[in-house]
Amino acid sequence: QVQLVESGGGLVQAGGSLRLSCAASGRTFSSYVMGWFRQAPGKEREFVASKGWIGSSTYYADSVKGRFTISRDNAKNTVYLQMNSLKPEDTAVYYCNARKLIIVYWGQGTQVTVSS
Repeated sequence: QVQLVESGGGLVQAGGSLRLSCAASGRTFSSYVMGWFRQAPGKEREFVASKGWIGSSTYYADSVKGRFTISRDNAKNTVYLQMNSLKPEDTAVYYCNARKLIIVYWGQGTQVTVSS
């Protein structure tokens, strides 16, 4: 059974930092594109960042460029999202995503709340 389990969310003041983790299990994800999406109240889920397998490109939404960093440890089947200089508009539920061709897996999400 494939599972993506996010952790690391919480409440932080504006300007602070959080590190999200997503532990994947059930198969080897080294050949999957791993990413993060988020969904704020009343808004659609949006792309945040993604990273392919070894040596491939990393992508970020314009709104998080320079503040967020995605990384992955294929040996641990884990992807991370380091979030610095957080803003109130970063408040959302953050979801981990694993994608390979038409196969897509989602985690259950972790809440990030940034207070002003």
